[in-house]
Amino acid sequence: MKVLVIGSGGREHAIAWSLKKSPQVTELYALPGNPGMAALGTCVPGSVEDLDGILAFVEEKDIDLTVIGPEVPLCMGLADLLEDHGHRVFGPRKAAAQLEGSKAFSKDFMVRHGIPTAKYKEVTNLEDAYAALKDFSYPVVVKADGLAAGKGVVIAEDEKTAKETLKEMLSGEILGGAGSKVVLEEFLTGFECSLLCFTDGKTIVPMVSAKDHKQIYDNNKGPNTGGMGTVSPNPFLPTGMEETFQKDILDPFVKGLQEDGLDFRGVIFIGLMIENGKAKVLEFNVRFGDPETQVILMRLDSDLYDIMNAVATSTLDQVEVKWKDEQVTCVVLASGGYPGSYEKGKVITGLDDLPDDIVVFHAGTAMKDGQLVTNGGRVLNVCAAGKNLEETRDKVYKAIEKIHFDGMYCRKDIGLH
Repeated sequence: MKVLVIGSGGREHAIAWSLKKSPQVTELYALPGNPGMAALGTCVPGSVEDLDGILAFVEEKDIDLTVIGPEVPLCMGLADLLEDHGHRVFGPRKAAAQLEGSKAFSKDFMVRHGIPTAKYKEVTNLEDAYAALKDFSYPVVVKADGLAAGKGVVIAEDEKTAKETLKEMLSGEILGGAGSKVVLEEFLTGFECSLLCFTDGKTIVPMVSAKDHKQIYDNNKGPNTGGMGTVSPNPFLPTGMEETFQKDILDPFVKGLQEDGLDFRGVIFIGLMIENGKAKVLEFNVRFGDPETQVILMRLDSDLYDIMNAVATSTLDQVEVKWKDEQVTCVVLASGGYPGSYEKGKVITGLDDLPDDIVVFHAGTAMKDGQLVTNGGRVLNVCAAGKNLEETRDKVYKAIEKIHFDGMYCRKDIGLH
């Protein structure tokens, strides 16, 4: 089978790495891919937003399955375009992708289908936004409605910060069209948990749990990032939560898809806040999380191609999804200055000196004059599997000591409370 992975980050590298293990995958392509993915298959120049270009490539190479990594092409309707031309796709169609593409759409879906979530209000102008603030206590969560590459959520600790954030978002100064509508949301306490599930719209299969560390500095200080590291399983998840997730969230979610006629065949990523044995949904993402994917797929004990093909053909109930009883830790190596401005093109060394049990996924790298260089805010994902958290953390942080690029930064407390 010929498989095409759309995207170029650590998530897509992990997907390609897992697909490469399948005896059914004879040819693997990545568009545009990255230097790490180039070792697994063929990288194809192009943009994830060039839908017609992707369609032309799929038809030229007679691709059997296209796996769409990032949210932007999903929200643009890439799955619709490919499927309407007779091609098999892993990823939801455009109408279902609104669950990530619009915070207001997502919150409305949750409320209508009885999925527990925080109290919220959507606003489109400053006057209404300032008035709506009176209905919330502080801190309050301010979310841009549209896609904002992980930068559309601000936790405002006081009225002054909330008003400044609303003004910036609604003016379009910082997020453009993504902030033309804003959702104000009650701040939830507890601890965050990522729940990823395969679903074909009829059957939903939860993956193993993972814990993401969003903020840039140790002890959860500083601004939010796309994720500075993950561990699986989530060490803070209370026992028995799986039944709660199924009854309160997953069953109503699938029922909601069917009632609303949303064609969802792919991964639903559910961001949860858990407190006192109760779970509330913070957000839906309509694709694999990053860097949760890296730790989750390292624990997969089934053939990923079989699963993705079953999802694409609405036969997920016929596939057994098995997992390894292991602990996996992933630490993100970031460029100095991230998530603010940072320089690119720093030479990366040390990757050839790592032990065989270390897996490194490329998140923001490029080749320049024959050398591997930085090409993003999150540069590398250093991962290890083992018996327990202590062992995997030790392996990862020892490996990181061998890697170097100017300005390299990572959190030292991934997996700790």
